[in-house]
Amino acid sequence: MNDISDDSAANSILNVLAVAERLKTELRHSWLSNGRRESVAEHTWLMCLMALLCHGRLGEPVRLDRLLAMIIVHDLAEAEVGDIPYFETGDRKDTKAARERAAFDRLAQMLPGPDGAMIRDLWDEFEHGHSPEARFARTLDHLEVQVQHNLADLATWEPIEYDLVYTKMDDRCAHDAFLRTLCGAIRLHAEAKMRAASVDVDAIRRRLDVDSTRPA
Repeated sequence: MNDISDDSAANSILNVLAVAERLKTELRHSWLSNGRRESVAEHTWLMCLMALLCHGRLGEPVRLDRLLAMIIVHDLAEAEVGDIPYFETGDRKDTKAARERAAFDRLAQMLPGPDGAMIRDLWDEFEHGHSPEARFARTLDHLEVQVQHNLADLATWEPIEYDLVYTKMDDRCAHDAFLRTLCGAIRLHAEAKMRAASVDVDAIRRRLDVDSTRPA
């Protein structure tokens, strides 16, 4: 039985929400279709919608409630440590995991014991990536990035992000037929966007030795 008073629990939750609210203004290296940068909170929301729409097509069943809860907390530590792009190198990237764990531990300790343990368990499960829900959530974490890039102006892409169309998504999708199909569809949209801007997609594919069976 939880021996934390309702008043104490309510205040603890409000304190955590005050920290989490920063995710609404913590910006990512992704742009929206209207030219504004995407926030971490918006990234999480679109991941949740993707999870809702796609989970029923997976070959391996997932628990939607567990999946959505995991997605909601997966970037919570970025309220303190900030977002770091996938392709960034240097000290910030090298210390990212340790700093995020420390930040998440502080947030968990702000909550009553059972609630803190719940969000810590969800985050640990996501980080380890072993459960069906965690594998799917980690896949969506990568796919959402390319979906959002496809919706943004190509001028917001870094040159390295042309390559990531072929190198970032496939491994995370390899275990499931529907996810492989979704990955292929997202790539086709990316390639159409690049070709429309006169990017030499075929040259990129040759340089990366992309399997000819992938969508082109």
